[in-house]
Amino acid sequence: MTAILSDLDGVLVDSHASIMRAWRSWGAAHGVEAAAIEGVQHGRPSGEVIAVLAPQLDAVAESRAIDLRQADDVEGVVALPGAHELFTGPDPVAIVTSCTVPLATARLRAVGLAVPQVLVTPERLSRGKPDPEGYLLAARELGVAPADCVVLEDAPAGVEAGRAAGMHVVGITTTHDPAELDAHELAPSIAAWLQSRHGAPR
Repeated sequence: MTAILSDLDGVLVDSHASIMRAWRSWGAAHGVEAAAIEGVQHGRPSGEVIAVLAPQLDAVAESRAIDLRQADDVEGVVALPGAHELFTGPDPVAIVTSCTVPLATARLRAVGLAVPQVLVTPERLSRGKPDPEGYLLAARELGVAPADCVVLEDAPAGVEAGRAAGMHVVGITTTHDPAELDAHELAPSIAAWLQSRHGAPR
């Protein structure tokens, strides 16, 4: 049996507009330059981003506020090609994301995707991506060996996490240059990967 472990933003859903609205508002409120907001790679817990941009602030409190703002603003959040088909296929699917539970749940519901039985979020981990902890936890909870897992990721840190977990990593090239993704294979979308897939990964 092959299990599929997927990132959320940039792989299953496009939430870029919502993310940037929240961060621009936060930046304006705290005097963080717009250029700094635009230049941040947001595929990690918001508390880590805040600690870099405004280390004088309480990262935990600010992170909670910005995540709740994003959860309340799902305008323009859409499912990416192949997301629905992935969840109706024969393989078990888990999500491993840097989003909190409320934020991940809000985005999944906004695009009509069910919250999977195995949802790994920062609340459950001591170390985020690129550490493999999240992907290894998802594999354990699905009851499959890491070698029998396929990871779908769009960001370098996620690709690194999947590789470190000993899993086959597919780089989805929605948000990063393919040259930045040290994946076993690349695909422009889940839909394209599903179409080209022939059995289990080597």
